[in-house]
Order: sequence, then structure tokens, then C-alpha cells
Amino acid sequence: MAKMEVKTSLLDDMIGVGDMVLLEPLNEDSFINNLKKRFDHNEVYTYIGSVVISINPYRSLPIYTPEKVEEYRNRNFYELSPHIFALSDEAYRSLRDQDKDQCILITGESGAGKTEASKLVMSYVAAVCGKGAEVNQVKEQLLQSNPVLEAFGNAKTVRNDNSSRFGKYMDIEFDFKGDPLGGVISNYLLEKSRVVKQPRGERNFHIFYQILSGASEEFLCKLKLERDFSRYNYLGLDSAKVNGVDDASNFRTVRNAMQIVGFMDHETQSVFEVVAAVLKLGNIEFKPESRANGLDESKIKDKNELKEICELTGIDQSVLERAFSFRTVEAKQEKVSTTLNVAQAYYARDALAKNLYSRLFSWLVTRINESIKAQTKVRKKVMGVLDIYGFEIFEDNSFEQFIINYCNEKLQQIFIELTLKEEQEEYIREGIEWTNIEYFNNAIICDLIENNQTGILAMLDEECLRPGTVTDDTFLEKLNQVCATHQHFESRMSKCSRFLNDTSLPHSCFRIQHYAGKVMYQVEGFVDKNNDLLYRDLSQAMWKANHSLIKALFPEGNPAKINLKRPPTAGSQFKASVATLMKNLQTKNPNYIRCIKPNDKKAAHIFNDALVCHQIRYLGLLENVRVRRAGYAFRQAYEPCLERYKMLCKQTWPHWRGPARAGVEVLFDELGIPEEEFSFGRSKIFIRNPRTLFKLEDLRKQRLEDLATLIEKIYRGWKCRTRFLLMKKSQVVIASWARRYAQQKRYQKIKSSAIIVQSYIRGWKARKLLRELKHLKRCNEAVTIIAAYWHGTQARRELKRLKEEARRKHAVAVIWAYWLGLKVRREYRKFFRANAGRKIYEFTLQRLMQKYFLEMKKKMPSLSPIDKNWPARPYLFLDSTHKELKRIFHLWRCKKYRDQFTDQQKLIYEEKLEASELFKDKKALYPASVGQPFQGAYLEISENPKYKKLKDAVDEKIIIAEVVNKINRANGKATSRIFLLTKNNVLLADQKNGTIKSEVPLGDVTKVSMSSQNDGFFAVHLKEGSEAATKGDFLLSSDHLIEMATKLYRTTLSQTKQKLNIEISDEFLVQFKQDKVCVKFIQGSQKNGNIPTCKRKNNRLLEVAVP
Repeated sequence: MAKMEVKTSLLDDMIGVGDMVLLEPLNEDSFINNLKKRFDHNEVYTYIGSVVISINPYRSLPIYTPEKVEEYRNRNFYELSPHIFALSDEAYRSLRDQDKDQCILITGESGAGKTEASKLVMSYVAAVCGKGAEVNQVKEQLLQSNPVLEAFGNAKTVRNDNSSRFGKYMDIEFDFKGDPLGGVISNYLLEKSRVVKQPRGERNFHIFYQILSGASEEFLCKLKLERDFSRYNYLGLDSAKVNGVDDASNFRTVRNAMQIVGFMDHETQSVFEVVAAVLKLGNIEFKPESRANGLDESKIKDKNELKEICELTGIDQSVLERAFSFRTVEAKQEKVSTTLNVAQAYYARDALAKNLYSRLFSWLVTRINESIKAQTKVRKKVMGVLDIYGFEIFEDNSFEQFIINYCNEKLQQIFIELTLKEEQEEYIREGIEWTNIEYFNNAIICDLIENNQTGILAMLDEECLRPGTVTDDTFLEKLNQVCATHQHFESRMSKCSRFLNDTSLPHSCFRIQHYAGKVMYQVEGFVDKNNDLLYRDLSQAMWKANHSLIKALFPEGNPAKINLKRPPTAGSQFKASVATLMKNLQTKNPNYIRCIKPNDKKAAHIFNDALVCHQIRYLGLLENVRVRRAGYAFRQAYEPCLERYKMLCKQTWPHWRGPARAGVEVLFDELGIPEEEFSFGRSKIFIRNPRTLFKLEDLRKQRLEDLATLIEKIYRGWKCRTRFLLMKKSQVVIASWARRYAQQKRYQKIKSSAIIVQSYIRGWKARKLLRELKHLKRCNEAVTIIAAYWHGTQARRELKRLKEEARRKHAVAVIWAYWLGLKVRREYRKFFRANAGRKIYEFTLQRLMQKYFLEMKKKMPSLSPIDKNWPARPYLFLDSTHKELKRIFHLWRCKKYRDQFTDQQKLIYEEKLEASELFKDKKALYPASVGQPFQGAYLEISENPKYKKLKDAVDEKIIIAEVVNKINRANGKATSRIFLLTKNNVLLADQKNGTIKSEVPLGDVTKVSMSSQNDGFFAVHLKEGSEAATKGDFLLSSDHLIEMATKLYRTTLSQTKQKLNIEISDEFLVQFKQDKVCVKFIQGSQKNGNIPTCKRKNNRLLEVAVP
């Protein structure tokens, strides 16, 4: 691969004009032709000063590689050809080196490539900033937030397969080194109407199709979904599949991105459950029914979908069904409930679906912000990236287009103001005289829309809040009255209508002259979309859900927090968001990317002049060029300017020894450029007319050609001289090599002859020596053989002698042995006759004992202490021995078993033994507890962050921690409490937040009472007069009663040296404040199965029914 050529200036090998400020002549046609020429040569980026124009190529280009990132890293903005990386690098270096907060504003219509541009900016910044494990994790989380937001906020439209249906502003926070610390995302105006209805040829949000395509069958079954798109009314079927889009793969990408960003598994599950509920809401259908009073009401046709939604969300089916059929209006102390007809029921269903999805999206943004926010509190530098919808002009423009175009008016206003401000600051900084620039100020249009008294948004809010009949027509009438004289407002009924020649303007529309052109808005739907009402019954139904996420999305549904104040309208909310955004942008140094869509077919290599011209107009790009060129069209630092043009002057070529500014002055004076065409700043040269710059470029080009000719002439002379010297040197070398070759051949011939003579002489000597060696070898072999035969004869003679001697000795030994045996047998016969009976008895007894022990060895039982098997007694006389052996063996194996215990196990068995002494044959619950180990810590207090407050409050070692039920004397109902037993105290704490409710020293516990039945109730009696006994004794219920009572008994005995009284009775008294209450246990069948229940009979009796 050829090495990439690195350009040293924007003007090198320029295709068309890289910076529109240098375009001559400047008009709309030349502007479009220049963009088209560059687009045809794959140059999709063009500058307007520091503004980048980006044309969507609708294909992948090899200009975003890591090599390109390194090429633009730490380079001057105008040093290389136009690129989005150049703007990203300029913004990042200004933030890092000059400590200036930056913002990058990306605008353009749908399909122009705004989202991709924001991704490129973020990927470049991630590539050039610092490295490290924590930094890489932050970068990965920032980048992976995009797939999540795209899945939930993007959709396929007729103009774009991945259109952002919301505005996004991300603040990326950096430390003083330029390393990312985190970020904050703000979202604006999600197009939630798309959830319930999509235009023909468009899709709903990506996430719906991704779940149905990519989720496993098991996961879909949990969400109660089917894979068939046609089963869901909210999904448009004509564009369900998009060419080149793999929804299944994208779903896996989204789940992985959510995991990287920091979503917990249960949070991800909750999000997809809400998405499934929204999808299934569209399948709920209604039918009309007439009531007895003549009013129409609606009923749900098929309640199966409603049932599944309620199972997903944990909502009572009857509550949600009533919310779809009735509406409650509350004013002061009065509540009025009215029925909903079929149309109103469908409106309520769609409003719920839109609000549920919109609030879920806002929750996602908030949750992502929690994960990616900076963890440190040090001062941060901020780079903002704004990816927001561009100006929209459709055939039918409604409330959404009105709001979007209002936002673009504000962005255009701040764009012009900040551009002029930047120009003025640079002129002042360089000491150049500033001349006022005339331009169109669209503040009058912004005032028409946002004025607090007479603005269109104010009129719309006023109309929505007005009592009486409010319709879109009454809103238009009000606009005709208030805005009739405004020069940028038109309608058929306004005072300006008599001047209108365009009779195509309908009576139900109004038109606004925006900076980008006239836009006609259909007034239908303005009031409803601005109200954005969700019936309070639906909010309250959502708040009652057992689904934690859905409950958190509808805080206004809490009956305890009912607010009769009307919620803010959609228009006023967006107006406030835009004001906050504008205030934020004005505090940062702006960088602009203007995105342009070349055609509506989403195809490569097609450039539609009319479409591009339309976008150039409403983006105000020509006006931007004129503002930039109003003073000086081109400016450049002295050093690069002198370096580029120094060959045009003999005094500056090839090296200038003085200051760069002095060199530029000498250069321009030598070239005779008129003084009015340029000005000298403090660090830059300013050129007024592009023609002057092009003249310098032409002179430079001609001079480079002259220099190239001179270099070529010198090179050719050097080449000829070098060739002659090389040939001369070669002739000398060849001659020397020829002479050496002849001498080598002669030497080789003499050497070969000498070698042949030497070989013959050496052969004769070798043969003579061989004959002598063979004769000597035969002589040595003969001597060896004769010696071997003689030695063999001698050895055989000696062996024969030794064998004869051995036979004689063996015979003597055998005879002697026989004689000794005969003597012993004679003596033994005399002795045996005298003691025969006793010897036989002892021998027999010894054999029987030996046989007994050998059989015992084979029949020995296992080493388990509970094994009661023992071999049968074989002989009666061994009865006592048999029993003693059994006893000794049992004691031995018990010791062996005990030796295996750890200290912890010994403690557990001691507690089990203590429990046996206390409760065996006394408490019916005891046998069930024998096989259960005593764990003590049933709650992970130290590991659960919810109990951090409780853990900090308890300094002692916790002996037992369990959730118990505290019985209320008033009604017999139970309240969950955390029971803690420490070395010195008994504590009761709140289960939800860990707050300590009661703390009792062990010395104040006098007695524990319980029944003899199979229940977990017990009473803890406190010492009268103690501080802990102020509220009376505790009546509690636990699943581990035996363990709790045993540990309490042992701990009290250890600390107070006194035994705790354990009372087991089916009827005992409990002290509650000043009264004593009898707790009585009875047998009875229960509706709740095997769970004992407590019920209050009167003020002095609590009755516990035990099954």
C-alpha cells in the first residue's frame, strides 16, 4: 500500500474551493456547483471559515480510519483538507490547552447525517484523549449510551432509516489533563405520537421490532409477546422490515450496551416489560354500550390482552378497566365521575401508551446520566455536543413542526450572534478596525412565537386554559386578532389577507415567514397536542402497580400527593427547555457542523441541486459566508504564510532570518499588492479579497514550476556526471578482476598436481604400516587363547575338590540333627504325661479366644456413633467380655467422631443439646427444628446497602439477625421487624430502612413465654420499672423460634450468670403499657392453610388459632 500523502495546507491540490469564504463569484449557483464538484470527488466536507458543511454520502468512505485520526491529531484547523476530525481536534485542543468550554452544534434535516456526525465527533475525542483502565471505562460508557438511546428514540422514516425522533444534547466532562470524567445527557421533545400512529412507509421506534426479532422464545414468553409483527396494532406492517437493518443483531447490541452503561439485570427486565405493555396496549379495543340513562359508554371487547398487561405491570385488572371506562373530575372538595364513549376510550388508551413510553425514555436518560456522571467533584471542563432536528417544511405541518422550527429559529439567532461575536473578538484581538455588518436579525420571528403576552405559544396556552368550549378554530381566531398586523404572520382572516395573492392558503391554516422561508401550519390538533392530557384515573391506576418502575414513572398518581393545579403544557415546557439550552450554549465556545442531504432516495453518487439549494437557504449558509467575508475573507498566522509564499521573493528565499511578520511585510511589498487589500494584525495577516489570495496561489504555482525546472536541470547534470564516474570506476574494477582470475586458474593447476603426488606417497606408506600391524595382531591373539585354555583346566580341578568336601560336611550335619531330635522326643514324652490335661485346656481356650477375636475383626460395625449393630456372642463364657468390648468400642468411636468437630460445630451441638433440654417433649415445634442447623445470621446486614445505617449503629457482634413479626395489641396484625441479638442487647429495627425502633439490655429481659403447640409465637417479658419496659412487653412471631429462644437463653446466662425463665403454656399474660393482656392458643382450621393467625377478641384477650 502506498504511503498516504500528507497535505500541508488547505489550498494544496484543492478540488473546487475548500473554504466557501474564498469562493468567487459568491452566489447561490456557484455555491451549489462547488459543493457538487467536491461531492463527485468524494470530498463530503467543506468549510465556511470555522463552520463545517457535511454532505451525507450514503456509503462508507475510507476517511475515518485510525490513520486519519493520527493525521488530524494536533494539526492546525486549515492545515489539512476539510474534515470533521479537524473541527473535533480544534474543539478538544481549545478545551484542553486554553481551558475554554466547547460546544459542537450539529444541525440539518432528517437523513442529513446528524447522528453519524455526533458519533464521529465522540469517537475522535475518545481516540485522542488519555488512556487507562478508568478512562477507557468512561469512554466506553459514553460511546455505548448511543445504541441505547438510538433503539428507544430513533425510527425509520421516509427520509432516513435511522432518524432521531428527539433532540439530544450531551455535555462531556474532562479533567485538567483532557481525560474524560463522565457526561450528562439532555433530551428534547420526543415524538411520542409515533408510538400510536406512524405515517405510511415509516416504522415505530426501533426497540419494538428489535425485541420481537432478537429476543429468545423464553424471553418473549415472559413478556407475553409473539414474534409476528402483524399481531400488534401499533406496528406499521408496510415497512416492518428495512433493507440492510438486522433488528435481531441490534437487539443483542442494545442489551450488551445497557450492561456496559451500568443497567442492572432487574432494571433491564423492567424496561422491556414496560415496552411490552406499551405494545400490547394497542391491541385493546372497545365496543359501545348504552346505559339506562341514555348515555353511551365503552366496554373492552377482549379482556385477555388487558389481563396480560396487568400481569406484566402488577396492576389490578378491575382498576385499569375502570380507568379506561370512566373519568373522574375533581374540583376542590367535589368529585364527578363520567363515562367515556368509545372515541374517548381510544383517546385515553393512546394517551396512556404515549405517556408511558415518553416517561420511560426520560427515565432511561436519567438512568444513563447516573451511570456516566463524573464521580469526582473537582472543577471540570465541558464539551457539549448538540444533535437536534433541523428545520422542517412538509406538505402537512402541525404542532411538532411548529415547535421544531421555533427551536431552529433560536439556534439560527444564536448562530449569527456568536459568529459575529467571534469575528469581532478576533478583529479586536488582532488590532484590526471593526466595521459594523448588516444582516437579517430573526429576533422578530422569535418574539412572534415566544413573547409572553402576544406570542403564539402564549396565545395557545391561554386558549388551553380558558374555560368554555376550546377548539383549534377558536385558537386561530385569537391568533388573527392578536398577530394580524405582524409582518411575518399570515392567514386568510388576518388584516394582511387582502394583500395575499396566494389563494391556496386554507382557512384552517396560518403561515409564518421564517428565516428559511414561509411555512404553512395546519391548526388542527394544536390544542390537544399542547394540552397533552392524561386522565387522572389512569395516572392513579399506574401508581397502584406492583411494578416498581411503572410506579416511579407516575408520581402524580399518589393519592397523598394530589395536585389540582393544571400541569404545564407541552409548548411551555419546550420553551423553557430551549431557553435553558440557549443559556448553556452562550457560556461555551461554539463549533458548527451543518449537515446536508444530497437526495431523497438515500442513494450514493446522486446530487439533487434543488434539494440541496432548499437546505442551503433554510440553513442560511450564504448569509453565513457573507458575514464571514464582510471584513476580511482570509486570515493566516505569519509563520505558515511566510513558509508558504517565501519563494516569491529573493529576500525571503530560501531562508528568512528575521521575525515572521517582517518577512511577510517584505514579501507583500516586493509583490506590489495594494495596501487596501490586506492588513497586518498582531499575529496574523488579513486578506480582504479572495482574488488576492488566488493571485498569490497562481504566483506560487508558477514559481514552483520554475523551481522544479531548475531542480530538474541540476539533477540531470548531477546524474550524467555520476554515470561517467561510475563507468570509469567500473572499467578499473573489471580489469583487476580479469588479471586476478588468470592468476587464480594457474595457481589451481599447480595445486592439483601437488595433491596427486602427495596422495600416491601417502598410500604406499599406509599399506606398509597396515601389513606390520596385522602380523603383530595375530601373534597377540595366539598367546591369549593358550592362556585361556590353561586357566580353564585349573578352575575345573578346584571346583571338583570343593564339591567333594561339601558333601562330606552335609552328611555329618544330617546325622547330628537326627540324634538331637531323638533325645528331645524322649524327654518330652516323660514331661507330657504329667501335665497333659492342663496344657490341652489352656491350648483349647487360647484357640477359642483367637478364633473369637478374628471373627470380631471381620464383623466389626461401622464407626458411626448411631450404629447400634454388634456381632452376636459366640460362647456363653465370653458374655461379660463381649459386653465390655461393646462398651469400649462405642466409647472409642464416639471419641473419634468428636475429634473431627471444629470449634464452630461443637458450639452448634452444644446449642442443640441446650435446646433439647429446654424444649424436648414440651414444645410441639421442637422435633421439626432438630434437623435444621442454627445459622444465626439470616440477614446479610453487612453486605446489603439498605442496612448500612443499621450496621453503623450496632458496634457489637451480632449473634442472630432475622425478620420477625411484631404483633399489634390493638388489632392482632403483624408488622415486619428485624430482630437482632448481640452480646449485651436485644434490638428491634424497621425492615425497610434499618432504623432501630427498640433496644433492650439483656439484664432487663426476665422471662420468655410460648405455647406448647406447633406455632412460632413468643413473648419477651421485660423487668418492671426499666426504661425498656415503658411500652410493655414484646409479642413476636418467628419461623426459627427454637433457635432464637435457645440463643437468647445461652447469651443471657453467659452475661448475667442467671438462667432465663422459659415458660411453656397455652395461656399466658403479656404487659402492654399499663394493661395486661391474655394470649390464648386454640386449635382450629385456617383459611390461610398451615399459618397460625392472631385475632383480637376484646381489650384483655388475644386469641391465636393454630392449625
